[in-house]
Amino acid sequence: MSTNGPVSDEPTRLAAIVTPMFAGQSGASYRLSDGATAQLLAGADAQDDCAVFRLDGSQELVLGSDYVRGAKFGLYELGYLDDYDVGYYLAMANFSDVAAMGAQPIALLSVIRYPKAMPDEDFAQVLRGINDACDQVGAPNVGGDIGTAERLILSASAVGVVEAGRSLRRDGARPGDRLCITGPTGIAAAAQRYFGRLDTAGTRMDETDEQILLNAWKRPRARVAEGRLLSTGGVVTSCQDSSDGLKAGIETIASRSGVGFVVEEEALPVVDAVAQVAKLADIDLIPLLLGDSVDFQLVFTVPAEHVPALRESFDEAGLDFHDIGVATEAPDLLLRTGDGTTRELPGAAWRHAT
Repeated sequence: MSTNGPVSDEPTRLAAIVTPMFAGQSGASYRLSDGATAQLLAGADAQDDCAVFRLDGSQELVLGSDYVRGAKFGLYELGYLDDYDVGYYLAMANFSDVAAMGAQPIALLSVIRYPKAMPDEDFAQVLRGINDACDQVGAPNVGGDIGTAERLILSASAVGVVEAGRSLRRDGARPGDRLCITGPTGIAAAAQRYFGRLDTAGTRMDETDEQILLNAWKRPRARVAEGRLLSTGGVVTSCQDSSDGLKAGIETIASRSGVGFVVEEEALPVVDAVAQVAKLADIDLIPLLLGDSVDFQLVFTVPAEHVPALRESFDEAGLDFHDIGVATEAPDLLLRTGDGTTRELPGAAWRHAT
């Protein structure tokens, strides 16, 4: 994955790559939805111990951190992702957590640890990927830490703000609430299954469908606009992102809220490329949609009577969501099939190592 080129020490990289990339960052202002502002007093260009924001208005500060495996991504090792892609992914994975709280991202702090033999251009590509993802959500990379390690290691912390009392939590779902999701799932998992087994696959999908699968890893999107609508609407009772898979998200909301869910099989949104992978691999489509897949959609609940108004606000913004089930008093997690029968919700949810 490495390019040929010079390999500099940390002070040289700081002077030649990092400093020019962040020049002039301090002093920028970011307008929030209620007319308040966040002004970046000291950004990465200040090279101080910490970044400094001045906030006005009535805001809550939202903070989240996430680590990604960097060079240990399977698709990176196979050559389908490059250094730019893993940097981009790192930033979006962190911004997704902020979006799930209904907050507006205002900054990212990044940690880039790299092997001593990593060429300067590869290091710069990681940083460019991070910065371009930051540009997509309008929140700057304000610094963090760089240094050497035995391999490429990436971590970050995202910062966001949300109006007082409007942060979205996981513990507010009530029986009768509708279960919704902002878009289709299973795409990232399907990409791993498809590209990880091309050596043995007898059939290839067309290039457009392959790119749809790869983009789940190369250009993921934090659902910031959707999260802001869910927050400012004031009717959503619970929310989280689907970074551990749809089933894991449903399980978490159910556990935190003390409810169960019935998911409607026919309501689950499906990308055709995912359906093709299921067919090529001769596996059941539904567990692929529900299982371990980092798709960064927002899973949320809303009282049934508020769904039409929420739908209207999403339509006006050019956004979409899917009503896929209902919260129940019984704690069971069930799938209702097309013939009306129910069974235990399938799919293997992600479990962090203990």
